[in-house]
Amino acid sequence: MRPSITKRTSYVDYESLGAEALAQITAADSLEALEALRVGFLGKNGSISGLLKTLGGMSPEERQTTGPKIHALRESVTAALAARKDALEGAALEAKLAAETVDLTLPAPEAPRGSVHPVSQVMDELAEIFADLGFAVATGPEIEDDWHNFTALNMPESHPARAMHDTFYIDKAASSYEAQTNQDMVLRTHTSPVQIRAMLAAGGDKPLRIIAPGRVYRSDSDATHTPMFHQVEGLVIGKDITLAHLKWTLETMLKAFFERDDIVLRLRPSYFPFTEPSVEVDTGYSYVDGRRVVGGSGDDEGHAWMELLGSGMVNRHVLTAGGYDPDQWQGFAFGVGVDRLAMLKYGMNDLRAFFDGDARWLGHYGFSALDVPTLSGGVGVQA
Repeated sequence: MRPSITKRTSYVDYESLGAEALAQITAADSLEALEALRVGFLGKNGSISGLLKTLGGMSPEERQTTGPKIHALRESVTAALAARKDALEGAALEAKLAAETVDLTLPAPEAPRGSVHPVSQVMDELAEIFADLGFAVATGPEIEDDWHNFTALNMPESHPARAMHDTFYIDKAASSYEAQTNQDMVLRTHTSPVQIRAMLAAGGDKPLRIIAPGRVYRSDSDATHTPMFHQVEGLVIGKDITLAHLKWTLETMLKAFFERDDIVLRLRPSYFPFTEPSVEVDTGYSYVDGRRVVGGSGDDEGHAWMELLGSGMVNRHVLTAGGYDPDQWQGFAFGVGVDRLAMLKYGMNDLRAFFDGDARWLGHYGFSALDVPTLSGGVGVQA
């Protein structure tokens, strides 16, 4: 029961009031009942608040004697209210935990996971295949000088690839390297400059067997071309290298990549400034469920030929630029678009989607980092 102070009295038993208040607080069985007691004791019109108001009408002597008793009463009630509130809240939490048990036999919800981009997956697959064939991976800068990107690859100044509408040139004012070397700087249009760098690093007297994967840039954009795309090039230098070695290497690589034994290649004469002779490589394909599937011969019924990559024997001028004596050394080179291989193997039809950053597309075509296709069986080549 709340103490009721209606008028000032000559004597108040503060000790009894405190005991009664503490008893009521201890008996409160809910947070709602406890809040009602707090308001009754300490609210604006509460009983203890009323006692505090009587201090103003007391004489100094009475105030000095009675004041500490009233303040002590308020403090003890305040402390009791806080302790009882903690106890009631703890009891409510215990009851809630007891009622809301967790079934540990149920599987945990799957957490969101990232995925491997198809380009990254295909790059890994190609690196694994070529590693089985004895190729090392070589890399180079994406901002190249004119000599490595064009001149050393037997591309004269009049070559169309040097035109501004085909190549991204770096602003001369923004390139300190360009000012030092007096060369034009470009975003590399192919990974072929890596071949030159690898030959120069080899010193012109060692066999080479490398692949050069990476990003390349050309001023082009439509459903099958983008300003930036990915390419992997291969280079083999030796003393008895022929077109037969080139054909076998490409055929073995494509059989392993597409995981089919019926890969048939057709080599057509072509022209590239950095190879002589040069050949375009076609592969047979057919349509299955509305998409191209590589396999079979393009001369078979229901099949056709599709251009897949360019290749050829390394031009004498390129060998010389790389520090090799073309009378003693020869080799072959090839280049293929990684994005295009991904489209063919995994059924995509628009190259632009590779770079849109659409999480829905990546969720459909991406690969789980914990469960990606592998080629751990190798290419079946005996050492």
